[in-house]
Order: sequence, then structure tokens, then C-alpha cells
Amino acid sequence: MGLFSFVKSIGEKLGGGEKIQKENLSAHIKSLGLPVERFLASFNEDGESVDIFGYVPDLATKEKLILAVGNLQGISKVNEHLRIGAPPPPPAATTAAPTPAEEKPAALAPEEDVKPTSVFYTVKSGDTLSKIAKETLGTANRYPEIFEANKPMLKHPDKIFPGQVLRIPG
Repeated sequence: MGLFSFVKSIGEKLGGGEKIQKENLSAHIKSLGLPVERFLASFNEDGESVDIFGYVPDLATKEKLILAVGNLQGISKVNEHLRIGAPPPPPAATTAAPTPAEEKPAALAPEEDVKPTSVFYTVKSGDTLSKIAKETLGTANRYPEIFEANKPMLKHPDKIFPGQVLRIPG
């Protein structure tokens, strides 16, 4: 579980209103094709901070999901409660409808055996993937690794912008 900060005024804009709606966010995540089960987003009262819940298959997907949410215009903070691995089987059928608290996956203890293999990098004015690769990975020729590590959020290597947060593979 972690709290990540982003630049609220930059990024892809979702929906017609000023605030992102939960439905728009869920549809956006689905459109990216990220393998996440039981995804749930809960916006805080400020409408700029969001808690995300769900189950992902690996650390890379977890990081991509955080960035996919945080790099949206209007989001300033992402508090993730994502678990790596398959979700537990659903509970036995009951006659009572679940309460909202029961619908959220529980915030679980950090996973001790999963160590981050990548770092997050905030794009500065004048940056290119080649420049970032040279600075972070030692050679500009490794820019395709950064591009691949940020798919599907990045559609083209030249389409990055200042304030955007990218995954740099370890």
C-alpha cells in the first residue's frame, strides 16, 4: 500500500465534467487492457485523491495501474491498496446484499516478498525517452525499454509531456 502524488492539472482528460467519475475511471482502466480483477476506485471528498483496490498478476501491472490512474487530469494523489495474485473465491451466497465496506477488498499488510524493480520518473520540459534512458539507464539506446514499460498508457515514444510520471524498468 502506498500513496503517490501527481500533477493534477496535466494528463489525459476523462469525461465531460471537471471531476472524474468512478464509472469513467473504471472504463478507462478496462480500455487499457490491464489485467486487474475486482477493480474499485473510491474518490475522497476533495475529488482529487483516489483510493484504488483490486488484484493484479504482478508488480509491473500494479505500477502501470497506479500510473494509469495518477496520470489523469484532475488526480493529485493515488492511494493504492492493490494485491498481487489471484483474488480469493467469492464468499458463499447469502440473502443479504453486501454493504459498501464489504465490497472493497480489505487493505492488507504489505507483501514482504515483492521488491520493486522499477522507479518512477517525472518528465521534465525538454525530456525525450532517449534523454531519460541515458539519464536513468546509462544509454539513450535503451529508450524502447521505457516505452515498453509504460504501455498501454504510452501510445507512441514521442508522446510524453512535462509532469507525466513514467515507469523506469530496473
